[in-house]
Amino acid sequence: MTLRNFLTVSDHNRDVSGLKYVYPVVSRRAGGVSIGINLNVNNACNWRCVYCQVPNLTRGTPPPIELDVLERELRSFLTYALHGDFMQRYVAEGDRHLQDIAFSGNGEPTSAKEFPEVLVLVEKVLREFNLLGDVIVESQPKPIKVRLITNGSLMDKPTVQDSISHLAKCNGEVWFKLDAGTKAGIARINDVNINPQSHIARLKHCAELCPTFIQTCMFAMDGEPPHEDDIQAYLALISQVQQCVKGVHLYGFARPSYQAEAPRLSRLSSEWLEAVAQRIRALGFIVYVSP
Repeated sequence: MTLRNFLTVSDHNRDVSGLKYVYPVVSRRAGGVSIGINLNVNNACNWRCVYCQVPNLTRGTPPPIELDVLERELRSFLTYALHGDFMQRYVAEGDRHLQDIAFSGNGEPTSAKEFPEVLVLVEKVLREFNLLGDVIVESQPKPIKVRLITNGSLMDKPTVQDSISHLAKCNGEVWFKLDAGTKAGIARINDVNINPQSHIARLKHCAELCPTFIQTCMFAMDGEPPHEDDIQAYLALISQVQQCVKGVHLYGFARPSYQAEAPRLSRLSSEWLEAVAQRIRALGFIVYVSP
């Protein structure tokens, strides 16, 4: 274990633990310690979001997953976090809560061919540690969430849909990326050419299979916040799924981008984000804001 000092919300270095697939972070959105599972160890993704904090990001899919290595790392790190001195050594006192296992990392998790097998593996290990709440024992840790943080682009694939249904049975939750309401906005922010209506259909289907939150990043580009037309288009798009999603995670630009656009990006004020959140709430959504 090569962690240094306390973990912070501003440093999500995937290599900090010295492990291949498993890494701990303090997550401002999860509200404590999140154990991340990075399947895209080659820094490959099918999107290229301009705010992405992954260095040397490339287009593509992950290499084959070494399931035995992942299982060994997850079991070992859970033992350390729950029964060792990990929390005392590396986590500030107010953040010493294990909140979730999160499929996140350096690319789109569902692009891994082995994603269904990985989910089975993770469920098995979590049940061994009684972390899914199957048996309520006072001395045991509280149940945790299993979260998939995804761009949702592969939600049309039957194998991914089957995994989302499986996730729902593991105290699961999906955080589904939607950063803009127009084709041009999505191209500008996520560097992909997709139809917003097709993406909202994927989001709706995902929410029918498993509890799902929209996750939206907003930031200033060239010193300017999103234009009013862009905000209105975003609100109009998400209004189509108000009845089926659990809410919206609206978050700001907290860690430096490693993309070419990085010098053009800057944080928005908490007040600006909160004003947008109020407009989202007016549509009937629960909104969590992380500036």
